[in-house]
Amino acid sequence: MLVGSVLRGRNGSTVLRMSPLSYSLQPSTIPPTSLPLQGGASQRKKLSAPRISLSLDQSEDDFGETPDDLDINVDDLDTPDEGDYLDYTDHEMDWEDPNTANRSATSEVYNTIPTYSAEEERQDGKLWRTVIIGEQEHRINMKLIEPYMKVISHGGYYGNGVNAIIVFAACFLPDSDREEYHEIMENLFLYVISTLELMVAEDYMIVYLNGATPHRRMPGLGWLKKCYQMIDRRLRKNLKSFIILHPSWFIRTILAITKPFISTKFSSKIKYVNSLDELQELIPMDCIQIPECIIRLDKQLKEAAENSR
Repeated sequence: MLVGSVLRGRNGSTVLRMSPLSYSLQPSTIPPTSLPLQGGASQRKKLSAPRISLSLDQSEDDFGETPDDLDINVDDLDTPDEGDYLDYTDHEMDWEDPNTANRSATSEVYNTIPTYSAEEERQDGKLWRTVIIGEQEHRINMKLIEPYMKVISHGGYYGNGVNAIIVFAACFLPDSDREEYHEIMENLFLYVISTLELMVAEDYMIVYLNGATPHRRMPGLGWLKKCYQMIDRRLRKNLKSFIILHPSWFIRTILAITKPFISTKFSSKIKYVNSLDELQELIPMDCIQIPECIIRLDKQLKEAAENSR
């Protein structure tokens, strides 16, 4: 049973404080404050209720001392008018440069995928060439091998005017230390084979310009072997001679090593020529384009030979 008492605070507020009524009963009638836990898992422990103090007004008994100037009259407060609020929805661009806004609007309008014209399509088609070698279709990346396309050229004709002269200049090959070297050589191999088939109608000869070629640009043995194997049987049969100008010890060694593995007929077609003068005695030179580095080398070798005499 609770008993209430009315108190008056310092600021005139009224406080109703409730306190329990003290009473005494006989020991036999005192209710238990807790229950034993041995009765089962469903029984719960009962706790005694704490003392409750109810206050209708804020007073020093509840929150300590509170200053009187905290009393706020809501009616006296100034509230902002509708015009005092900022509009964040319709004027976002007011803080930006008008020129920037115009550029942004223009970029949104014109930032589209460019059209692919017919001329651009034709130009793109020139970057790739589709060839058929050994009844198999291959694609050549012409853009990749563009700096090395001078490696093979047509040197005119000899004999009765239908026998072609094919010039292979090793000095135009890529350096082997290039990152994409193998990809270049693969595409260049396809280009050489396909070009050879277009140039040759009847019998033909190959003039291999070996001079002025550093070792890092020399084609590997596997690459040369692959070229020979991929040449059409008709082209291998119609090859009449394989002339090597300015042969180095390296190319002589390679041919000496591979001689047991190539046919005797092909070995008999290989000829070494030490100068341009000797080459001119064998074939017409009117249509053969000799690189400047080969001409300089030939001149140096000729001067060295004359001085040694």
